[in-house]
Amino acid sequence: MKYFYKLSGSGNDFIIIDNRNREIAEKQLPEFIASVCRRKMSVGADGLILIENSDTADFKWRFFNSDGSNAEMCGNGARCAARFAYINGIAGPELSFETEAGIISAQIINDRVKIKMPDPTDLRTDYSLELEKGSLSVSSINTGVPHVVIETENIENAEVVKLGREIRFHREFGQDGTNVNFVCRQKDGTIVNRTYERGVEDETLACGTGCIASALVTAYKSGADSPITVITRSGGRLMIHYKAKDDRFYDIYLEGDARIIYKGELWEDAWH
Repeated sequence: MKYFYKLSGSGNDFIIIDNRNREIAEKQLPEFIASVCRRKMSVGADGLILIENSDTADFKWRFFNSDGSNAEMCGNGARCAARFAYINGIAGPELSFETEAGIISAQIINDRVKIKMPDPTDLRTDYSLELEKGSLSVSSINTGVPHVVIETENIENAEVVKLGREIRFHREFGQDGTNVNFVCRQKDGTIVNRTYERGVEDETLACGTGCIASALVTAYKSGADSPITVITRSGGRLMIHYKAKDDRFYDIYLEGDARIIYKGELWEDAWH
């Protein structure tokens, strides 16, 4: 049996396991993750996070999508990992942890977590992609992982899965592909965001790095001031804090909830 926590960040849900003693066999990891992330057949989650020892921070994480593939960064997952570490005495309320996207610092504020994200790279705006139905104007930015951002006037009618999947595998974004966001700006300055996530290969209820991508592209094109509030598909609200100079963004912070759903034990049935 393996102990785990289930946490949710704005509707993005994760299985988190304390793996500092290396209890999970490495060679079976992809199959194990894909199995326990199955909904209805196992715990079910958008991703799985392993908490491990680090020589440079309070802990190291390894983040995996629900299909068992590795990902460099996940904003909602990072908030959940930080709260998990705090409630389990692995770190204090001001903490840092090691990821493939760099060292992430976090601050615990009750059930909310504010994390400092890596500076984004590769901002491109308003370029054309050739798709089955013709050309489409998109923007893109890497906020720890690559994201495409598409502006829409009707967020409910956006073809998130169909169009998102086509763009996710588009040759423009190479073998690794990209995540795809559909964003609609509201009169009060908030934005509504929907995301197709690679690795999950479907729309998720929230995506932290996707919300950052949509906020920064919106800020660049509209001149909006920090912070920008992003409404996710779950109805949750994420606050994106940033500084900007010319076409460069820095001091990026993602703030939102990190809810503990339950703690349990995984039996072997869960991954067979």
